[in-house]
Amino acid sequence: MLFRRRLPALAVSLAFAVSFSISAQAVDPDIQANLKKFTEVYRTVEQNFADKVDADQTLYHGAIPGMLRTLDPHSNFFDPKAFQALREDQVGHYYGVGMYIWAPQGKVMVSYPFKGSPAYRAGLHPGDMIVSVNDHDTSKADVSEVSGLLKGPRGTKATIEVRRPAVEKPLFFTVTRDEVPRDSVKTSFWLQPGIGYIKIDSFNENTSKEVEQHLTRLGENKMEGLIIDLRGNPGGILQEAVNVADRFLHKGQVIVTHHGRASDEQKFVARRGEHGPQYPIVVLVDRNSASASEILSGALQDHDRAWILGENTFGKGLVQAPYPLSGNSALLLTIAKYYTPSGRLIQRDYSNRSFIDYYYNRTDKNNEQDMRKTDSGRTVYGGDGITPDEKYEYPKLTPLESQLLGSLSFFFYSADYLGANTAPGSKDWKPTPEVMDQFKTFASNRGVHAEAADWARDQEWITEHLREEIFITAFSKDDADRLALDNDPELRRAIASLPQSKALMDKAKETLARRQPPQGD
Repeated sequence: MLFRRRLPALAVSLAFAVSFSISAQAVDPDIQANLKKFTEVYRTVEQNFADKVDADQTLYHGAIPGMLRTLDPHSNFFDPKAFQALREDQVGHYYGVGMYIWAPQGKVMVSYPFKGSPAYRAGLHPGDMIVSVNDHDTSKADVSEVSGLLKGPRGTKATIEVRRPAVEKPLFFTVTRDEVPRDSVKTSFWLQPGIGYIKIDSFNENTSKEVEQHLTRLGENKMEGLIIDLRGNPGGILQEAVNVADRFLHKGQVIVTHHGRASDEQKFVARRGEHGPQYPIVVLVDRNSASASEILSGALQDHDRAWILGENTFGKGLVQAPYPLSGNSALLLTIAKYYTPSGRLIQRDYSNRSFIDYYYNRTDKNNEQDMRKTDSGRTVYGGDGITPDEKYEYPKLTPLESQLLGSLSFFFYSADYLGANTAPGSKDWKPTPEVMDQFKTFASNRGVHAEAADWARDQEWITEHLREEIFITAFSKDDADRLALDNDPELRRAIASLPQSKALMDKAKETLARRQPPQGD
């Protein structure tokens, strides 16, 4: 139980005691001593600090996060606004206008509207700077504040004033709020006859159902191979990763186990087992594939059910449980560690290093002390995430390509271009030489400097990236993502890796058959 108003010292102490469900008589002496120290510090700060103390700021952004940071990188505290956002991600929908906003230059603007959303239907564009929402001035607001103004009950209206590049006067859009689905599986299609592709962006409460729907829509009975894309998937609900793994594994096979100091071992096994046609699977992962993504890829790898392609995954093997608190806040506390079917702990070491080093300065290193075997006897390691069966490194960016991406030239040029020109009506559209010359001038004005030879060398890459950015406004972000996949060399490598997956699948079947007890007559 945490309070939202300023508290006297005694009330703060009681709030912490109640939140951890310990009575005054049962409190450990060490805990009592520490609570007393906290109370003394809080009283001293409140009475003597030069400025008035904001209790919410002190507790929500100081004392509580500071305590949790001494435990591990993933235990976290959510104030009411953050907890609401977490729940929206988990349930897979919210009520609002349906667009992604950001503030790349300090001013909140539209990144892109979601396809089919109220904002999409109303005609809001990437690059539109949000000036006000229902007459609330947003010129100095941050993303969180503007997001709160855009959300609201279904059927209510939001009047959004924007400044659009290359348009002199402000534009006004009156948008009726509605349910905005946040599907965790947005994309699936045939890469070529018999080879399906499905992208899982996260694991929310609907993921396994969405996977089933997409495979049914594609026509799984015609499938000869499947690419599951988990790149950039940060994880989510463990049970949904288990449910997805269940449909590809044999009944009774272990998917994941977890246990901790105060948490008994829990084992998740495939309850339904593989159904439908048998086909090889390649799973795409990268360094941002984490948590539930690693549960799925680790289970499929340990049972030789899929060929893993890409980079070492993030390496998050800690299980968090939510503890709701009063005032609609919550504690997300690490309660256990999870292990792949072979027994690997894939959590990266976070001791004796800063959180910045943990998140950004990674060294991919197998833990030789945690060497395991897959079902068919292949060697796999714990530590530093899931090591792919086949490493894939993207070609390094040229200096010009890095400048163009870092300066956001594609985003801002597209907003300018589409503010002054009619959007392309055909997906065959490509930038003309005149458009490319305009883009060069625009990028140069944003500080991008390169020789003519550099532009000529990178012309194809630049053309496709410009097409992708224009497609977001002309069609949708989903269409732009599909174009990017058409240009993705790793996806082509995944198709070429399907024979390796087929060999693994066949060997796993042989291993499983040898382990089956003989059947009597």
